[in-house]
Amino acid sequence: MRVLLQRVSDASVSVDGETVSSIGRGLLVFLGVERGDTEVEVDWLVDKTLGLRIFADADELMNHSVMDVSGGVLVVSQFTLAADTSRGRRPGFSTAALPEVAEGLYECFVTRMRDRWSKVSEGRFGADMQVTLTNDGPVTFLLER
Repeated sequence: MRVLLQRVSDASVSVDGETVSSIGRGLLVFLGVERGDTEVEVDWLVDKTLGLRIFADADELMNHSVMDVSGGVLVVSQFTLAADTSRGRRPGFSTAALPEVAEGLYECFVTRMRDRWSKVSEGRFGADMQVTLTNDGPVTFLLER
């Protein structure tokens, strides 16, 4: 399972020209589910995402988590994070979880995030989404479990 985190000033997701979710300051979380992933990976990544200290304190040091700054979290399914790009020029997706498995783990991730933090929004699993964001920093981290 892979999570690409971006610290944002704002972010939104649109489907068919309609905004389905948006946040102000917080984290944009792209989630890629791979074959063999389980709820163990979900729990670890939820904990890491919510606890990662990547927001500045008064001294401009990264000492605050998204919860410390009362930020929003926008979760977007990102199938291509599970791609194998080690050979050739065309990404392979044999390492990605089957859609029905990936959707279940995506929903589990969102639910567990919401169990711990009230400011969680999401995109639409499997949809062709347009994601707009203002990366703050830029600050971007790849978490793998």
